[in-house]
Amino acid sequence: MPSIRDVVEAFHQREGVDAVLVVGSDGLAIDAQTRDGVDGEGVAALLPTAMRGVADLGTAGGRGEFMTGVLEFEGGLAIVASLTADATLIILVASGINVGSLLFEIQRHRSALAGLF
Repeated sequence: MPSIRDVVEAFHQREGVDAVLVVGSDGLAIDAQTRDGVDGEGVAALLPTAMRGVADLGTAGGRGEFMTGVLEFEGGLAIVASLTADATLIILVASGINVGSLLFEIQRHRSALAGLF
């Protein structure tokens, strides 16, 4: 069975992936791999606050619990996926990269990923 480190490395080796972090609810990285120019500690520290806002949005909008989201920025995409109550996966991807297969893999393997914690 792969470890969370194996999963992070596998995602990080994909074309166009600049960073992969699994972040705890305390804002600390459980595991991370980043390329130059990505402030992994900053991303990890900010993620729990952002997730609380997204969770509130889902509740207010009657959408239920947050699962996965894609955020588009000028310099690329951020894929955010809730794995457990205490672990969130975030993958930062360069502009112009098709993320369909990444989203499919996250959805398909979410329970296995969550089982690593």
